[in-house]
Amino acid sequence: MRRKVIQSCVILAIGLVMAFSNAEVADAQAAKGASGLPLPRFVTLKSKRVNLRIGPSSDYAVSWLYTREGLPVEIIQEYDNWRQVRDAEGTEGWVNQSLLSGQRSAIAAPWMKNKAASKAIYVNMRREPLPSSAVIAKLEPGVILHVRECNGTWCRATTDGSDGWVAQSEIWGAYPGEAFKN
Repeated sequence: MRRKVIQSCVILAIGLVMAFSNAEVADAQAAKGASGLPLPRFVTLKSKRVNLRIGPSSDYAVSWLYTREGLPVEIIQEYDNWRQVRDAEGTEGWVNQSLLSGQRSAIAAPWMKNKAASKAIYVNMRREPLPSSAVIAKLEPGVILHVRECNGTWCRATTDGSDGWVAQSEIWGAYPGEAFKN
């Protein structure tokens, strides 16, 4: 009898250790910044003129000037009111949080931009979130889309009067498998 109690306690202890280990792994995978929001995450530039700085303060030099409102960027770190961001080309720097918006946008296949110059390469916008659905627009790589929602495979977006679905794997501005509504 005593042996069964000891075995039960050992099994219970192993189960608890595994449960806490899994919780720690889940916490590590869902890292949060000082704001309490997940890191990394996508946001957009709120202004037509946004300075990208080399450090988290207006005392740091400006390394780049963005001139496109609604451009998607990825927040990779937070410090006080400053956010370290990365753009679709991999450029990193710091932006004041007041110049960022939680609205979502994306760029159609920016990795194909240089290839598109030599031959016709497009991202298809479809009427429904299905590969067999009718193509309603052919988007050149680099086109900015306003993303309304993603289901993990497809994203509903608008651009220049077209409203439809693009494959999530063909845009920069939503993580693989990420689902959300804007």
